[in-house]
Parts: sequence; structure tokens; C-alpha cells
Amino acid sequence: MSRPEEIAPPEVFYNDSESFKYTSSTRVQHIQAKMTLRALELLNLENDQPHFILDVGCGSGLSGEILTEEGYNWIGMDIAPSMLASALDREVDGDLFLSDIGNGIPFRAGTFDAAISISVIQWLCNADSAGSDPKKRLLRFFNSLYASLKRGGKFVAQFYPMNDNQTQSIMECAKVAGFAGGLILDDPESKRNKKHYLVLTAGQADRNLNLAGAQMEAPETNKKLSSKMKKKMETRKDYINRKKETMRRRGRKVAEDSKFTARQRRPRF
Repeated sequence: MSRPEEIAPPEVFYNDSESFKYTSSTRVQHIQAKMTLRALELLNLENDQPHFILDVGCGSGLSGEILTEEGYNWIGMDIAPSMLASALDREVDGDLFLSDIGNGIPFRAGTFDAAISISVIQWLCNADSAGSDPKKRLLRFFNSLYASLKRGGKFVAQFYPMNDNQTQSIMECAKVAGFAGGLILDDPESKRNKKHYLVLTAGQADRNLNLAGAQMEAPETNKKLSSKMKKKMETRKDYINRKKETMRRRGRKVAEDSKFTARQRRPRF
């Protein structure tokens, strides 16, 4: 199966049809929620203070909804107009900004306490046009992101590298921009469920940054989730019940909970 990055640039691939399919998929919603919660765990922000977060490549606002539910103020930016239109239709709480992250983060220095990115930065490794240089785009992104974060601000990016060279290129550009931190792998032995998380801090290393198992070189050893962490991960049923409760609070009509909630239906004969 082809990767989206190999088919077309993001603003072309995520047209109206693909944006609707992506946003309405309960499987995608569940996966995005789990990865966003994991990113917030790695950020390890202090709960007794307000935080302003940038959602890099916010898409249709699936990750932004989690930020809202966790009590954060946020701004999202994305290159795909159709995805942002879906976010507006869904009435997400964060402000939305149409922009190409490869051209840099267009905010004043020290604007954000932290930033997250879910399934996005691997797109910067593609040369989508004749004049596009992936390394220059990566450097422009990390340099401008570093500037837009407050000193000691944190950035966690979940991404899907095509190969080790892309992983190495991303980490090298982050180091050149001045970031400290490293790479964490979840489920490293699983081809289907393996997740890459880039965990960075701008300026001095922050003792609150969750860097257990992280390294700034290409990974040679893998990190497994602890049994305690696996218990904390949200199940499909928990996710559906949480979404239903959110919809109820918004005054929408939602099916009652039952023992069949979140069960996969049998194929029709």
C-alpha cells in the first residue's frame, strides 16, 4: 500500500473527499487521540500553569480536540485548505492558520510554551516540486519553530519516516537549529504499530521533559512500553465513550451506551 507522501503533496492529497474520509473514520480518530495523549505525556507539562500550544499540521482538528479536552489553549496550522475547512465544520476551539510549515513558523519569538505535531513532519522530507529542497525546508521549519517557542519550550512530534535516512536527517536538522532531546520508539518490534516520537526542548535542557529512552542519534536499541504504560493507554471502547460524552455535552443526540458499544460488527452474509 502506497504512503500518502508518495502519492501527492499534502494540499493536493487531502482534498474534500479525502479530508471527509479521514475525519469521519473512527479508527483514525482513535489512533490520533492515542498519539496526541502520548505526545502530551512526553511533553510532561506542569498542570498548575496555563500553557499555549502550537499544533503543527493540525489537519481537521482531531489532535486539537484532545488539547481542548485536556484544558490547553492552542493554535493549529496546516497546508491543506480542505482539512482546515473540516475543522471549521466541526467547530474546534483552537484558532486555525493556513500555512506551509516548510516555509517556517510565522509567529513572533517566544509565543508558545510548547508544540506538538502528529503524523506530519515526514512530509518535509519530500521534494514535491523542482525547486524544493527537503533539507532546507527542514532547517527552515526547525529554526523558526525554535524561535517561536519560549526558552525551554518543548516540542513533541510523532512521525512516520520512510527509512533511517529520513530519521537521521530530521534529527540532524533539529540539532543544527539548537534543539536538545532525542527520539523515542513505542512498540519498536511491531511493524504495524511502531511509532516514532521526536522529543525536543528549545534552549537549556528541561528537567520536566520526559526523555526516558531518548537519544539524538539514529536508534540502535529499541524501547518497549512498560506494563504500567500499556494499562494507561486508552482502549477503543474508552475512546468511543469519551467522544460520546463530549457530544452529549455539546447537546447532540447520541446513542445510549450498551454492552455492544465499540464491538466490531460481524461481516454481513
